[in-house]
Amino acid sequence: MKNIILTLCIGVFFALQASAQTVPDYKTRIAIINKNIYDKFYDAKENLYFETNDSATNKGNHSFLWPLCALVQAANEMETGNPSKSYIAPVMKAIEQYYSTKPPVPGYQAMVVKEKVDSRFYDDNEWIAIALMDAYARNHKKEYLTISQTIYRFLLSGHDMVGGGGFYWVESDKKGKNTCSNGPAILVALQLYKATHQKAYLDTAIVTYNWAKQYLLSSNGIYYDAIKVPSMKVDSAYYTYNAGTMLQAGVILYNITKDKTYLDDAESVAKASEQHFYNNGRLPGNYWFNAVLLRGYIELYKVDKDKKQLQFIVDDADRTWLEEKDDKNLLGLKKVKALIDQAAMLEIYARLENLKLK
Repeated sequence: MKNIILTLCIGVFFALQASAQTVPDYKTRIAIINKNIYDKFYDAKENLYFETNDSATNKGNHSFLWPLCALVQAANEMETGNPSKSYIAPVMKAIEQYYSTKPPVPGYQAMVVKEKVDSRFYDDNEWIAIALMDAYARNHKKEYLTISQTIYRFLLSGHDMVGGGGFYWVESDKKGKNTCSNGPAILVALQLYKATHQKAYLDTAIVTYNWAKQYLLSSNGIYYDAIKVPSMKVDSAYYTYNAGTMLQAGVILYNITKDKTYLDDAESVAKASEQHFYNNGRLPGNYWFNAVLLRGYIELYKVDKDKKQLQFIVDDADRTWLEEKDDKNLLGLKKVKALIDQAAMLEIYARLENLKLK
């Protein structure tokens, strides 16, 4: 009997060891990627970042704002796991240099203001507000709320009733209304509502959600990229981040209103997204789009506690680390590595690490 018990114990020990070995070491990955960002992409003298790790490709310019939208969100996820650290601060020092006071409403433009006058994208501004409001929910820094409210006012300048409503994508070219500017607009409004309980924010979120569902939801359960206005011609491309924002918006609207229709919508998008996007053991190659998709699934997990729904994203993140980094642990299949790819995977691994704590 003792031998049988000993054999069983040894078997359990080795099984547990094998299981432990298969759990990804997200903390190490996070540390490696963050160090690479500040070694390869950061201009400490200017408190700015470069688009790539190749000076010839950068042509003397600093990064567009978009990669910093990814990096500030990744910084928040890192702070969530390490509240005593200040990862957001250097990113915001950079983002402040994109702030344009151009009428009618101040907002962040696509390039550093002192280097070039450029377009202002509504979605760039929305991603910043989403990250800052996530941080505000955690630490209640008033400056984060103030910046996000300023961004919200800028967003309203990109809304009209052409095409029935909705937000434009870019201030300087109001020919299209995209899921990538409406999905995150809903999230900004919902976060501001949760922080202030001002009904106007919730009203904006609901009206925009209903508009996007009416005009941009496809028959296969995920969202088209955009409609052209005033023709209402659909741009039928599908991207994972559009599914992610609308999935997340549905869950949060359910949490606030308790209207199960929103949860049903979210579950439908979640099911359809895995079926459409996950093929041959991999997601499409844009890491940051996939990071936004993960946000939606995590929001749903908070409600239904079904981690199995996340497994395909977890598997793809592990595959990416094993197959798509170079000998310096820089991520991406191209020879020249991009800041947004490093930031996206930083967010993904930080979110998955934080998820382990729950």
